[in-house]
Amino acid sequence: MAKRGAAVKGSRSRSTMRPTMPLGDFLVAYLKRAGVTHLFGLPGDLVLGLFHRFGEDRDLAIVTFSHEPSVGFAADGYARSTRRLGVVCVTWGAGGHNVLNPIAGAYAEQVPLLVVSGGPGDAERKLSGIHHQAKDVEGQWRMFREVTVDARILRHPERAADEVHEVVRAIMTEHRPGYLEIHRDLVDVPIPVPRAIREWSGSFPATPSDPRKLREAVADAAARLRAAKRPVLIGGIEAHRDGAERDFARLAERLGVAVVTTPDAKGLFPMDHPLHMGIHMGPFSPPAIEKRVADADLVLAMGTVLTDMNLGAARPQVRRERSVWAVDDRVNVSFHTYTEVCLRDFLAALAREKLPRFREQVVYCDNLKRATKPSLATKLCINDLLLEMNDFLDRHPGYDVFAESGDSLFGGLELRLRAGGLYFSQSYYASMGFAVPAAIGAELGRGRRTLILSGDGAFQMTGPEISHAPRHGVAPIVVLVDNSGWQIFRPVSPRPDLLAIPPWPYAELAQQWGGVGFRADTRGALREALRAAHERNVFAVIECKIPPDDLSPISRAYIRESAKKGRRAAAARMRS
Repeated sequence: MAKRGAAVKGSRSRSTMRPTMPLGDFLVAYLKRAGVTHLFGLPGDLVLGLFHRFGEDRDLAIVTFSHEPSVGFAADGYARSTRRLGVVCVTWGAGGHNVLNPIAGAYAEQVPLLVVSGGPGDAERKLSGIHHQAKDVEGQWRMFREVTVDARILRHPERAADEVHEVVRAIMTEHRPGYLEIHRDLVDVPIPVPRAIREWSGSFPATPSDPRKLREAVADAAARLRAAKRPVLIGGIEAHRDGAERDFARLAERLGVAVVTTPDAKGLFPMDHPLHMGIHMGPFSPPAIEKRVADADLVLAMGTVLTDMNLGAARPQVRRERSVWAVDDRVNVSFHTYTEVCLRDFLAALAREKLPRFREQVVYCDNLKRATKPSLATKLCINDLLLEMNDFLDRHPGYDVFAESGDSLFGGLELRLRAGGLYFSQSYYASMGFAVPAAIGAELGRGRRTLILSGDGAFQMTGPEISHAPRHGVAPIVVLVDNSGWQIFRPVSPRPDLLAIPPWPYAELAQQWGGVGFRADTRGALREALRAAHERNVFAVIECKIPPDDLSPISRAYIRESAKKGRRAAAARMRS
């Protein structure tokens, strides 16, 4: 008991910011004040002192994996699902270079991550070269400058606390990663902690809107709504980033109109809400959704970002003169632009206005085909796999869903979650290997079990990290599409042999790693495997054998359209 009490006392002392304290202790206290509960990392020689300093505080859980890319993806999943700061701690050089790709993905998808890297001490930096060094000692810092909003090497102890605060403020304000490099001989150096930081609340309040511009933007948008006959509401990812789901739902219910979301905002609006029509992805939307948006005389696009994935690789289908588009700190009402008007403030204020109620009857739509009399003995295909996953989510609504890149990303858009379940994917950056480690990070952060849709190619990248699930106390279920290769590229590749991957005994590996494994080659077998996996309190891998030429409905349409564009481009080159 005495030892436990001493540990608690030490933990509390490290959580308190003092006027002067070692840099390592300050960083622990600062991150805890910022609400960080988990830190994701791998130890290494040049960060070992700092890594152990983090590990001394039992209130800050340290989550390790087998390879740094998974550390970055897991921190991304934690931050993306909780909206808290995700923290990555890696060694300099070999560790930092490994985590660059996940940080680039977090930058592209606007996820708030802090990368803390170790580095060589002063005496080592004077040498002509040091292990892990690629070009020069500042090379890693320059690399991270390309994929962060702020990247700094802490060189001056007297400024260290301020610099940490400035970097984290930039991360949380812009929802993008930042970078701190702390060389190993500075971890124990005493630094001054300014009073303003010691008294800081731990939050970064959003910049408020200009109240005059906000009033005019809301009045302009409300007038357009009163004149509209058939408006539609589109939800985008920035509404989720701003935590504006409730105001978005309140606006939808005040209007009583059809709601669709972009692919990267799937889950923003409850998918079992009677006004939710489905996912809008330009020409790859279900036909009824594409027609509904095209026929709307006013489109309210709240937080939507114009990316190729959201637009279905096409030009925007919504004409500006019949749209209200709110994003970041700007609102466009037709050709009127209101700057310094934040999305969250605009949504909240518009939802409070006296608005017409349209009482539209909405039917949820997807691209899946349903047989009149489905047979559970039918050989499994992607379409039926997705139908079974939807049936499972209907019966067991307490899951968040993570979809891997490739065909899983497109197929995952057909999944319908219930009762507050969230859906996550790298639907813009689309780096393969994201889903398994990100799902583990999210389970740790949100405390909800996850269901993962992954292809075998991506699983062979980072899927073995699921072996860490038992010691971290999480139990994801992986629905693994085993089609023996890089499926999504097969229809367009002249060398299918280059897309093959070695066969792995996925179900047996799951058993060896401490989970459970199942094989399914029919709808009935998949249904039974999902039921059994749900009832077990360990991770599960369900190996689903799928024909090599099978694809999800959106992938088929996407590839057909890409092939047409390729043929048109080739014909144009021939004519020129």
